[in-house]
Amino acid sequence: MQAALLHLRNADPVLAAIIERVGAFRMSYREPEFASLARSIVFQQLNGRAALTIWNRLEERTGAPVTPQGVLKLRMPTLRKIGLSRQKAGYLRDLARRALGGEIRFESLAALADPDVIAALTTVKGIGVWTAQMFLMFALRRPNVLPTGDYGIRLAMQRAYRMRVLPGPAPMQKLAKSWHPYCSIACWYLWRSLDQPAQQPVPLPIEI
Repeated sequence: MQAALLHLRNADPVLAAIIERVGAFRMSYREPEFASLARSIVFQQLNGRAALTIWNRLEERTGAPVTPQGVLKLRMPTLRKIGLSRQKAGYLRDLARRALGGEIRFESLAALADPDVIAALTTVKGIGVWTAQMFLMFALRRPNVLPTGDYGIRLAMQRAYRMRVLPGPAPMQKLAKSWHPYCSIACWYLWRSLDQPAQQPVPLPIEI
């Protein structure tokens, strides 16, 4: 980790200042297993407290950790009573069926390259590129992921680099070029930077 932080500090003075303000790197990781991906589906488009309540109810019904067998033993009315939308319940059941059928082998994902992991996971209903990238970062612990569709990263870049508008994928990739091979670490600091007060003085806006 010291090598990553040294690289990022030397590569980008704006990011270096963020690292100084935020402090030690403390990313919370999860295991690269079914339960982690199922949890991501439950948490999609919900605030953290509501999502956690639903997830805890699911664990109570299936036992922890949540397994494909545990999900599939619950009927749709039960999943709806827990608090899941019909759509999300369908996503969970699709993931569970694919895991049991061997289409998604969690024990094999660690051996795949990042694009192959994304390709495998996005075959599941309800799992898009962003969710797959979060699995890469927080479960498989891949160090060089840049989730260009993440609103928090876009907002943090706009604020830190004084952009006039929220950046899209192309300017984000251009800005992050010097971060490689440690984009995941840089992104964690950008997320945390949103908890920090705005810095003064504010330089002129830039276009990237």
